Amino acid sequence: MTLVTRNSSPIPILTYHQVASAPAKGTPYRSLVVAPEDFARQMRFLRLLGYQGLSMTGLMPYLRGEKAGKVVGITFDDGYLNNLTNALPVLQRNGFSATCYIVSQLAGRTNEWDHDVGIPPSSLMDADHLRQWIAGGQEIGAHTRHHVHLNSLDAAACEIEIAGCKQELEAIVGSRVKHFCYPYGEYEARHAEIARAAGYLTATTTQRSRCHAGEDMLRLPRAPVMRRTSLLALWLKLRTRYEDKKRA
Repeated sequence: MTLVTRNSSPIPILTYHQVASAPAKGTPYRSLVVAPEDFARQMRFLRLLGYQGLSMTGLMPYLRGEKAGKVVGITFDDGYLNNLTNALPVLQRNGFSATCYIVSQLAGRTNEWDHDVGIPPSSLMDADHLRQWIAGGQEIGAHTRHHVHLNSLDAAACEIEIAGCKQELEAIVGSRVKHFCYPYGEYEARHAEIARAAGYLTATTTQRSRCHAGEDMLRLPRAPVMRRTSLLALWLKLRTRYEDKKRA
């Protein structure tokens, strides 16, 4: 059975990757690295606008239509250590929670999936870091075991990557992992069904839009926050159809 959102007004879910100083000019995907001072300004801006920043678990009652309020989902893809060192204190200062999607087999290593395209290595959180993240009022989600292209794998391999990541992360942190994110934003209907069967309650994509009523809970769209995203652009993502119009 497909579970869909029932929120009465659009809910944005923000996508972040690294929160760190920008790499050298010309570095591939440099735009995915948000400066710590910009992240701090963005979170303060959300709070001043009256938004409550929430993890996916915190957001679920709003997506289901059980609660109403001025909320925004905050998500981080890949599990970078700089999310813990640079983003966590800011989230705590503003009273926000967030979900960080972890690549279970690469915890404590680096973003190895990026090396072939010239992206510099960056440390990922290890088991102790993940527990610190959770102790700091945040949550983790799953991002497959090896950050794979799911569309290139057969059903058995996809199940190992999607369900196996959940099992491995739960063994590390000792609590249930309820949320999933498709690496590279790649997914097909079969992947959503594997995620559903594995016990995930939500799954997020790189499809751009705010979440409207009737969204599949296992194919939720998000709004990316990039290195050059201004506060005005952030406001447009939150309050207007700016992101909705970019939906493919």
